[in-house]
Amino acid sequence: MTVLLIGLLIFLGTHSVRILADDWRGARIRRMGELPWKAAYSVVSILGLALVIWGYGQTRLDPVWIWQPPVALRHVVALFMIPAFVLLAAAYVPRNHLKARLGHPMILGVKLWAFAHLLANGRLGDIVLFGAFLVWAILDFRSARRRPRVEMAAPSAAGTVTTVVVGLVAYLVFAFYLHTWLIGVPVM
Repeated sequence: MTVLLIGLLIFLGTHSVRILADDWRGARIRRMGELPWKAAYSVVSILGLALVIWGYGQTRLDPVWIWQPPVALRHVVALFMIPAFVLLAAAYVPRNHLKARLGHPMILGVKLWAFAHLLANGRLGDIVLFGAFLVWAILDFRSARRRPRVEMAAPSAAGTVTTVVVGLVAYLVFAFYLHTWLIGVPVM
């Protein structure tokens, strides 16, 4: 559990700089330059993510059960993950109505992902992992909504349709192929 907690502190801590110290972040970017800042940020984030993955794997070797979720909740998670993937795609596909309307669709996708996985996983390691991401996403979304919105190109129907298609395809590939391979747990 220690490795998981250290990884979460590093990964989510790095991703919380804008929430907790936006002025400091801006000063570092001005001092270092944008590319070196992004490189350092990426290295620290990758280190934290690697520790999260390793630590989470360790918690699965000797699980501590807090509650036994009903099997039916696995189907609920599968349904929740469809809009979560569409929201993730909305963060990257240009000119879509979801990003224009919501402003921060990736953070909303992380919220949905974390909440859904909390429903269907009752081990302590799961609760720590998904709970930490849910709390972070709630705080980050709140912080992001307070910052001035960046102007973006007018959304289009084509951008929105592309977003939904990309999100659905990504969901199908992950759900039916990658989840079992990467996580070791079949979706259904």
